[in-house]
Amino acid sequence: MHTPSHESPEAQVPRIAPEVVGEARREHEPRLTGFARRILRDIVRAGDVVQDTFLALARQPAAPDLRPRMAPWLFTVCRRKALSELRRDARYASLEHAPEPADAAADPARALVRGEDHRRVLALVDGLPAAQREVVRLRFQEDFSYEEIAAVTERSVSHVGVLLHQAMQSLRRDWRGKTTV
Repeated sequence: MHTPSHESPEAQVPRIAPEVVGEARREHEPRLTGFARRILRDIVRAGDVVQDTFLALARQPAAPDLRPRMAPWLFTVCRRKALSELRRDARYASLEHAPEPADAAADPARALVRGEDHRRVLALVDGLPAAQREVVRLRFQEDFSYEEIAAVTERSVSHVGVLLHQAMQSLRRDWRGKTTV
């Protein structure tokens, strides 16, 4: 006689091992937090989004093929959750121009490393359209490949290339304009 299980069908699916989630957290949490903070302009909310991202990972069915593509998967989930946060509270427009959180200047060692040119480049990147700004940050701050950026942003690899090309042209033009004044 078959006795019905009290577990939901989801509970019967093997999940990703906790040690894999822990390893992913140790390896990717700082970069994910920075990524989410740049989207949300709020370190506390970024931490919440990153926590939700790792909870989503823990709920994933066991998949041996996820490890090689762990970073793009995590960044995609994190990006979606951060953008959902922005949509939910309808503050996107005002946050787009918000000042950097105070914690960005709290580390004196980082402040010494950042020179005037670095600040100027970041200001120029902040002035790019949102899609270009996102792919530039993923490429140069997170060191993602075009394929990984395409996966994270849900764009084609060729569209990522076009966005990066347009962004670099704008940055070069704006850099020349700022240095000759």
